[in-house]
Amino acid sequence: MNTKRLWRNARLATLTGEGWGLIDQGAMLTQGEHITWVGAQSALPAGLVVDDERDLGGALVTPGLVDCHTHLVYGGRRADEAEMRLNGATYEQIARAGGGIRSTVAATRAASEEELLSLAAKRAQVMAAQGVTTLEVKSGYGLSLEVEARCLRVARQLAQAGVVDVRTTYLGAHALPPEFEGRQDAYVDAVCGWMGQLQADGLVDAVDAFCENVGFTPAQTRRVFEAAQALGLPVKLHAEQLSDQGGAALAA
Repeated sequence: MNTKRLWRNARLATLTGEGWGLIDQGAMLTQGEHITWVGAQSALPAGLVVDDERDLGGALVTPGLVDCHTHLVYGGRRADEAEMRLNGATYEQIARAGGGIRSTVAATRAASEEELLSLAAKRAQVMAAQGVTTLEVKSGYGLSLEVEARCLRVARQLAQAGVVDVRTTYLGAHALPPEFEGRQDAYVDAVCGWMGQLQADGLVDAVDAFCENVGFTPAQTRRVFEAAQALGLPVKLHAEQLSDQGGAALAA
């Protein structure tokens, strides 16, 4: 539909100038899905004709929010680990006991694509209701080509549903899966090898890695980044959350 609509009696945060560019008695014109005019209500164009008017009752209107770091597609839950943290367990202790990322990997691997989509869609709806219009979705809970692809396909399907705009990030180097125990370099080789296929399938917008003492070394992270750059993919990094591995310098 191409309805011309006037939204009036709004507090508009334009984010231009000081004080968030706030216009207390603001108005906004839209046509279909596009904003065509914003400003003070007193400055509305003369002779304006619209199809519909909405009184916002002084509500605050802001640009859509962007969540640039989410792990939206996953199975399972880790409420028990929250209790462990409250009782003094560290992130590293939980991870080394098989919890943390590995716990979610097991649950995600056991979930079907349909189940993951249903769970992720509910989470996206909650975020949209809170004003998020664009979000990044990382993989990283599959840690195999099959399940990483499954999670990235779900992220693409969320975008197609039109609730929010979605950008995908391949985070294969998130943790070491159990089948690669003791073979971390071999797993990094696999992560780099899968990258090209996932990109060819149209599933990847960027690449991330977890450079930490419970993740991957700077040298291993560099290999992942070099593979991404060879494919023309931008890189992101989880670093220095738990330890100083020099990850921030690597990203810089």
